[in-house]
Amino acid sequence: MEKVRLGIVGLGAQGGLYAGFLADGKVENMVIGAICDIDPAKKELAAEKYPDVPFYEDYRDMLDSGDMDAVVTCVPHYLHPEIGVEALKREIHALVEKPAGVYTKQVRELNDYAAQKPHLTFGIVFNQRMNPLYQKVKEIIDNGEIGQIRRTNWMITTWWRPQGYYDSSAWRATWGEEGGGVLVNQAPHQLDLLQWICGIPKKVYSNVKYGYQRNIAVEDEVTALLDYGNGATGVFITCTHDVIGTDRFEIVGDKGKIVVDDSKKVTIKRLSKPESELSDSMSMQDVMKIFMGGNQSDIYSEEVLEFESVWGAQHIAVLENFAAAVLEGTPILAPGSDGIHGVTLANAIHLSSWLDKEIEIPFDEELFLLELKKRIEEEKNAPVTS
Repeated sequence: MEKVRLGIVGLGAQGGLYAGFLADGKVENMVIGAICDIDPAKKELAAEKYPDVPFYEDYRDMLDSGDMDAVVTCVPHYLHPEIGVEALKREIHALVEKPAGVYTKQVRELNDYAAQKPHLTFGIVFNQRMNPLYQKVKEIIDNGEIGQIRRTNWMITTWWRPQGYYDSSAWRATWGEEGGGVLVNQAPHQLDLLQWICGIPKKVYSNVKYGYQRNIAVEDEVTALLDYGNGATGVFITCTHDVIGTDRFEIVGDKGKIVVDDSKKVTIKRLSKPESELSDSMSMQDVMKIFMGGNQSDIYSEEVLEFESVWGAQHIAVLENFAAAVLEGTPILAPGSDGIHGVTLANAIHLSSWLDKEIEIPFDEELFLLELKKRIEEEKNAPVTS
């Protein structure tokens, strides 16, 4: 094939964004193959905006049509694994939106099936991996420039959503339709970046508030303590009710520190010697001289990097990388199989709060599903009303 024909399942905000990029020719080596949506209004919209693009009301009919080489799943979270599997069954390349699913068991089933089809490209839309800022941070960590990680802290509370946002659609902020709140809707990118850059923790203990500042059943406030199993610890904080939010990511190593502010600026402080060597070689008098106005350049050097916002361009980069993988075998930066890691973190955070105890990773997937189903049933029997 010369260009990848992409089938878009769901013509909402995200699907509409991709359709616009493709229709405007902004994605190299990719075009719209077909569109699918169950909403009659979206059918009218597609007929007006993309009159030459085949439209389907059932995604299976679209997958059977022969109108596409690949599919992207811009649908409620529970459906991502199902559609991904159905596409792969039909020898269609699959690009799933984040999160890869609601619970690890269904994502693992998708991954296991995809592993049986290694000739097909299987990706996930982790567009933040295309952000040069986070690529640089990962490079610094991977190169060992700040040494072994001792602590991570990420406060990402820039997800402010008013009550009207939740009231805008019946599926939003529900266990049965969305599968959770901020952890599965707004923060999956940060959960992915956290594990991509720093690794997956061994244990999680969380304090989660459900319907804390919004009239919803799911979480709108999260504080999670992470234990990496080697002495290193972390804190992850997120919410949807801070009008003036904070985005600050700190990684402390034994040879330095990285601070990311507002996903725009990176400050790297590199120690002249590993912290343990400084501790062994410096007297208290040496320390007092430095911290009472002395020259700290003997202790560390500082580098500050500024980055421009590349929102939108990141999504295009994901699509282009996916197309290159299909057409040329280019390595995919966000393999679909990686989607399970962020879901694992989200599930562990939920499970810890539900059971009020520390959760080891890997955890009992059947237990998580049982607890999730309890909340779905509770929601059915006593739905939240505005």
